[in-house]
Amino acid sequence: MTNNASIAEANELGPVVLRMAIDCWRFARVYQRLVLKLSADEQVKFFSQYRYFLKQLEDNMTAVGLRLVNLEGQPFDPGMAATAINLDEFSSQDRLFVEQMLEPTIMDDNGIVKMGTVILRKVE
Repeated sequence: MTNNASIAEANELGPVVLRMAIDCWRFARVYQRLVLKLSADEQVKFFSQYRYFLKQLEDNMTAVGLRLVNLEGQPFDPGMAATAINLDEFSSQDRLFVEQMLEPTIMDDNGIVKMGTVILRKVE
């Protein structure tokens, strides 16, 4: 395979890799919420599997030059690499933070590949 063919294949696979990464990340979040509903004894076992899954996702993303960025808990900045779906609920004077990530921000060595999606909350 020529170098040009490799580049073409990588460009075709890029959107698929991004969708798979986002879906895996979302699944991990749902799984985490489910595990929190279990007894403490069961949580230990299932959180180990959760951490293993996230490590595999992170390692695979790194292997293709990407990383998932979670902005939860950080102060909101309009220049942040995420789109806030509820920004219109606040005034420009409100101090905001990222309460929840709905989709992670995906970055590579050159910068933002895909903007994340967040829900904001007012700092009390």
